This record gives sequence, structure tokens and C-alpha cells, in this order.
Amino acid sequence: MKNLQHYDFSKRFDDVPLVGSAFSGEHPGMIPLAFGFPYPKSFPIDALVESATGALKSEGTQALQYSGGPGQQRILEWIRQRSQLRAIQVNTDQIMITSGSNQGIDLVARTLTDPGDSVWVEAPVYFGALRAFYLAENQLSAFPVDGDGLRVDLVESALIEAAAGKRPMPKFIYVLPNYHNPAGIRLSVERRRKLAQLAYAYNVYIVEDDAYVELNFTGEFWPSIYSFGPERVIYLSTFSKIVAPGIRMAWVICQNPDVLSKMKIIKTEGLTSVLMQEIVSDYLEKNDFENHLEPLITGYRMRRDVMVEAIHEFFGDEVSFEKPEGGFFLWLTFPTKTDTTRLLHESVKVGVSFVDGKAFYLHGKPTNDLRLAFSFCDEITIREGIQKLAAVYKKQKYFIR
Repeated sequence: MKNLQHYDFSKRFDDVPLVGSAFSGEHPGMIPLAFGFPYPKSFPIDALVESATGALKSEGTQALQYSGGPGQQRILEWIRQRSQLRAIQVNTDQIMITSGSNQGIDLVARTLTDPGDSVWVEAPVYFGALRAFYLAENQLSAFPVDGDGLRVDLVESALIEAAAGKRPMPKFIYVLPNYHNPAGIRLSVERRRKLAQLAYAYNVYIVEDDAYVELNFTGEFWPSIYSFGPERVIYLSTFSKIVAPGIRMAWVICQNPDVLSKMKIIKTEGLTSVLMQEIVSDYLEKNDFENHLEPLITGYRMRRDVMVEAIHEFFGDEVSFEKPEGGFFLWLTFPTKTDTTRLLHESVKVGVSFVDGKAFYLHGKPTNDLRLAFSFCDEITIREGIQKLAAVYKKQKYFIR
């Protein structure tokens, strides 16, 4: 075989990190507190088997064609009605099904921006969104969060500067309002309203990524950012956390038909799995969704409580965190000089993984934060994982030299 010459790939891949659940194959038996996966026993397998069989028997001829069957419209209607809990009033022609929320993020970025355009994000921010924005060749600026979510006051100050020509005006601002990945916090209602007002005032879009909204441990629904500014907010949510991620179904809500039509052009594969839409629509039609959701919320709340109790027991006052009121994640902050990258290397050796905090910031600089997931492991495993992590930390005290 001839020696192959070096091949130059697209420059879009420069400095784009591949972050994810990277420990399982190399380390069998790992306690994967890195995994932002649903609890495996939460999947409604028997009901989905029944729905798959029913969908194929009743709509198979259409569902296996490119254009699909009637389940697509039933899915859109379910989303329309469910969205009212977030004070979202929408028509089904303002909803588009995507192959997971990440595809929605990617489509929004490539529809609203050109390479070099400015996009503003939170700090920390979901690393999947960062990857999409890097690949869209956006110029990113980050704004901190606190216990009430994104510091909208700092965003407003920056928008004033942009309007004065002192910095680029963003094309959109990306926000996770409910049970933030990774920080676990919620954006206050006051800040939601203010953010929508700013979007109108400065003619920017807000991209509202609401992947975890249904996993609400308090039972209190807060109005979406979209509800305060539907003409300037694009809303994203997903079935991944409430049915199963493997079905690869999420949705975009957008009032502007020009935005949706352009997103459909960029979505070159056409319709999202029409067979799976048929199956999921059958499942939602035949099963009480609230009864399906209740054990999910109960289970995740219980595992959250076990993780919080274990952190208090094994770390004491060495660390700090906001107790999440929903979702999958807990954001753990160590003393300022702690190097969580070094801590990760050592914790993997004793069989515990987490996601290093630097994955959630621009430029991936070392941090003293890390993300823990309480969603995937059972209670006994969570407690064991926190105990091992604390032992590693206390034994070595990982500080930046």
C-alpha cells in the first residue's frame, strides 16, 4: 500500500473538543457520574413495543414512506397542547420536529448566523451548544450565572455597549432557563421577562433550550421566555428526557415562518424519522402522560436527594452547590485553587467519572467546578461514587501549582 499523504480537513474542526461520556469503554465497572443519561429502568419498553407493533400494523404503508403517516400531525398537536403549561400559545405550523435538541441548536445557529457573527452564551454553558456554535464559526461571548440564572443585568450592559458600537451585537443569546446543564439552576421569572424585553429592544433572538423542563421536582411551572416575547424567541425542547433519547426526537417552536422555512432548507435529510413519530404518537395517545411522568420525577428527585446527602456527609463544607429543583445535574464548586482536571484523572483511577468544569466554558481553561449527574445511577451507586470522589479529593487536595 502506498504511503498516504497528509489530508487537510475542514478548519471548522480546529479546537472543537469532543466531550461526552468517554469513560465506559476504557474503564469497565466505572461509576459514571459523568453520564447525563436517563435512568435506564425509566424507559417504557413494553408500551413502546406495543406502540411500534400497532403503528406498523395500522399505518405501516405510510409510516415507512419518506412523507410518513398521520402520526406527525398528532405529535405536533400534543406538543401544541403541552406547551400551554409554559404559557406558550402556538399553532402546529409553527413547530418543527428535529433529530434531538442538538440538531435544533445546530439548525438555529446556521440559520441565524454567518461565520464570524457574534453569539452570546451563559458561563457555564452546555458543551453540546458550544460545539454547534464553534462549528458554525461564531464568535462567542459568555456571561456568568448565579442562583437565579443568567446575569441579565450584565447582558443589558453589554447590549448598550454593542448599540454604541463598542462591541459586536449578537445575532442571538442562548439560554437554558430550567434546571440548567450543567449548573442545575432556574432563570427567575423577572429575568425571563427582562431578557425578552431586551430581545425586542435590540433586535436579537433568544434561543431558549428547555430540555429538562418536564423534570420538575416542585410541581411549579414557570412561564417560558417565549411567552414574554414570541416574535424574538426560538424555543427548543425534547422527548429525550421524558421518553427515551434513542428515539432522537425533539422540537423547535418559532413564530417567524421565514426562520422555520430556512431551517427546513438546512435540514437536508428531510423529515425526522417518520416511523418513530408514528410510534411515539401512538404511545402518547394510548398512555396517560402524567402517570408516565410521575415515577420519573419521583425517581430523579430521590436520587438527587441521595447525592446531596452524600456530598454533605463526605465533603462537609469543603464544597458548595445550588440544590437543583429538577433535571439531571448538580454543579459542584471546590475551593478556588482546586484543579478539577487533575481531580478527574485521579478519580477515574478509583472508578468514578464526572465532567470537568472546563468543558462548559469558552476556551476550556482549568476550573474549580465539575458536573455530577444523578440521573443514570441508582442510589447505592451514587452514594458510593460520592464517597470515593471525596476520598480522592481529601487524600490529594488537588491544587493548581
